[in-house]
Amino acid sequence: MKRISRLGLIGRASACLLAVATIAGCTAASDLSDAADSGSGRPGAPSPDSGRSGTPGDPTPALARFYTQKPTWKGCETDDEDQRKQAGAFRCAMFNVPLDYAHPEGKTIDIAVTRKSAGKPGQRRGSLLLNPGGPGGSGVESAWWMAEDSIGASLQESYDIVGFDPRGVERSAPVRCLTDRERDAYVAEDLPDDPAQAEARSKAREKQYAAECNAKSGDLLPFVGTENAARDMDVVRAALGDDKLNYLGFSYGTYLGAVYAELFPKSTGRLVLDGAVDPAADGLSSAVEQRVGFEKSLRRFAEDCASRADCPLGRDPATAPTKAADFLDGLQDNPLRAADGRKLTSGLGWIGVISLLYGDKDTAWKYLRDGLTLAMVKKAPDALLFYADNYNGRDEEGRYDNSADAFVAIGCADGSGDAPSPEQVQAALARLKSDAPLMSRDTTADDLTGEDCENWPFRSAAKPHAISAPGSAPILVVGTTGDPATPYASAQKLASQLSDATLLTFEGEGHTAYGGNSSCIDGAVEAFLLTGKRPAAGTRCT
Repeated sequence: MKRISRLGLIGRASACLLAVATIAGCTAASDLSDAADSGSGRPGAPSPDSGRSGTPGDPTPALARFYTQKPTWKGCETDDEDQRKQAGAFRCAMFNVPLDYAHPEGKTIDIAVTRKSAGKPGQRRGSLLLNPGGPGGSGVESAWWMAEDSIGASLQESYDIVGFDPRGVERSAPVRCLTDRERDAYVAEDLPDDPAQAEARSKAREKQYAAECNAKSGDLLPFVGTENAARDMDVVRAALGDDKLNYLGFSYGTYLGAVYAELFPKSTGRLVLDGAVDPAADGLSSAVEQRVGFEKSLRRFAEDCASRADCPLGRDPATAPTKAADFLDGLQDNPLRAADGRKLTSGLGWIGVISLLYGDKDTAWKYLRDGLTLAMVKKAPDALLFYADNYNGRDEEGRYDNSADAFVAIGCADGSGDAPSPEQVQAALARLKSDAPLMSRDTTADDLTGEDCENWPFRSAAKPHAISAPGSAPILVVGTTGDPATPYASAQKLASQLSDATLLTFEGEGHTAYGGNSSCIDGAVEAFLLTGKRPAAGTRCT
């Protein structure tokens, strides 16, 4: 049994529930006392016009104090020694926002924001807000390393580089569910081979997980969705002194940017959405497409590996993909013990491999070959375990960030849509068996039924829908043909939905394109952000 997650950035490729795609059906026994329905059918969601009027930066009176706040900036603090140099180039502040925008006079939370001032103040053109994806990724930490490694010098000369942790993430009222020890056990566990036992264990885990989330973060859960995060971005925009939002979002960050454009079209400046998500896709379809995408990447990696003398998968490109899957599935019965005593289970092995399939062919695939060689030939799983830990947000001391908990909470707050029909389930299963057979060997129809978050502590009425954002400024959408996590078709669909968007294509491997994969992509993105000039329709970069 391989129950597929319809919330995850990646489908469940093994019997283990992937840590970032934490649970397939979120369950809990109790309701939240503070999850008041504002009348929109979505807890905490105000009407579409709440918080803004016809002109940018002109909020309704109830929200004026948030839009006009003057946060106190100070040096950024971090416990991670590796981040201190990067953080030293930034200043940090907390921005106050309503917990529930439908009731701004009520409870508030603080949003962590970091800023690096433009290198050439004389040509400064405002702030460039970043989001790294997830949902659950820390925009504060991402801004620190992106400014050092991937954001072009011309952008840093002309823009203040700004990152923020969305509500529910890390420094911004973080959602907490499992302890570090509980998370260790959760991500390492492989479900039983017996389908009935696996189903029972899976449901028990889901109930326990959701109950822990409700106990530790119940008051926050209804209000961490993307719509509220987009409203927070508008508060940050105004409080920073910008009339328009200039934005660079990756992966899930493309959905956040699209939702912002839908809510605040007249406040959009120059938006770049890289590694685009299709907002109209239902959860099951998205998860199936992701699993197909990762299987394609696994096969391309294995075939490339087979062309090299040091490949642990053999020299036959036709059988190399199967050897990789056989090894990873075999870890369920024969896990490998690392130097620190921990075991590389099948679930952790798949996570380690998939984490590197996010990367590019020239660098990440080499690390993956080396990691598989160590595990398959030398029975040393430490490298694959390291990559799984990195993906799961686990540091060397065994401490986890809250990205996995935030991922599930934000997904459930965004609404999972209706349970799929029997016809949809059969179509999805047929697609998996045809196009992702290695990652769906044990997947059954029962694994695809049911509704995500059906017993989560509150019900969200949000539904997947196309976003057109009429009246927005021109938007640049970037898609990568070999992107496994957000397949290229999603970028095509988002670009076609938006009223005024241009699609820029990167012909290559890996998840997202801007930031070093291609000088052609980097040049086009930076030209758009600096001058507003869009690449010609149909532009493709290699």
